[in-house]
Amino acid sequence: MSDLDALQNSALASIDEAATLADIEAIRVRLFGKKGEFTAQQKALGQAAPEQRRALGQLINAARGQVESALNARKTALETAALAARLAAERVDISLAGRRQSHGSLHPVTQTIERMESFFGSIGFDVVEGPEIEDDWHNFEALNIPKEHPARAMHDTFYIDASTVLRTHTSPVQVRVMESQEPPIRVICPGRVYRCDSDLTHSPMFHQVEGLVVAEGTGMPDLKGTVVEFLRAFFEKDLEVRFRPSYFPFTEPSAEVDMQCVMCGGAGCRVCSNTGWLEVMGCGMVHPRVFELSGIDTEKYTGYAFGFGVERLAMLRYGVNDLRLFYDNDIRFLKQFR
Repeated sequence: MSDLDALQNSALASIDEAATLADIEAIRVRLFGKKGEFTAQQKALGQAAPEQRRALGQLINAARGQVESALNARKTALETAALAARLAAERVDISLAGRRQSHGSLHPVTQTIERMESFFGSIGFDVVEGPEIEDDWHNFEALNIPKEHPARAMHDTFYIDASTVLRTHTSPVQVRVMESQEPPIRVICPGRVYRCDSDLTHSPMFHQVEGLVVAEGTGMPDLKGTVVEFLRAFFEKDLEVRFRPSYFPFTEPSAEVDMQCVMCGGAGCRVCSNTGWLEVMGCGMVHPRVFELSGIDTEKYTGYAFGFGVERLAMLRYGVNDLRLFYDNDIRFLKQFR
């Protein structure tokens, strides 16, 4: 009996001192497990005299009942305290603003194309599109680039077969317009184009916006005025613009267009190689041979054409230094253009 009283008092003291649910579980196993102390007391009843077993069994059960009651009460108290602490930690301040869903936005290249379409649409240009898989005729020969022409070396072309290519520029769309529409013609042709090239400033797939005007009496002054006004409107700056003689097989005369560096204002920086100028596009008067191949009367009509690389304009407008950022799908980069 003295052992039973000592066991009961020790168990109740241990329960009072238990600080965690893990402590409670350890006490339960120590007292009531297969090798527990109360379990050992019950097993020892077999060694008592037969006339004493009933009385001793009742005493053991009474002591066990008190300890189990104390154990369950302490467990409930600890569970309640743990729940209260968890609720306090997870408390929601209903006065705070809710979590907003993130919304996507147009890609910066798409925004740039729409900005260009808006400008040219405001001065009477129509937007036309054409196939990205082109035949050799429209992509090269109708633009005065026959098979033996050295200008074909300017284009690193993706060939599908001997007479079919992924278009290397959107100029074939201009040919299709001239074949199907009578002048006057005033169109821009935005779209994807493809060339075998990939680095910081080149991508195998990129975007161009090319323009074409065919009318009676149009000339180089009209081309220069259109280009200069577009660049100043697009960059929202009164930029200096210059035209340098160049060569394209489908225009004559041809010109490369430079504008004052938008990064340094013409003072000279790393972007413009300290020249103060940035090359942004090519243009020229449509070659008479291109008109003849497209069925346009060269005695009656003249025309001019120009072409922009969309990514290049976007990089200069937004200060992007790596073309590949446009196609990496990095949310941190794209969300800046909302």
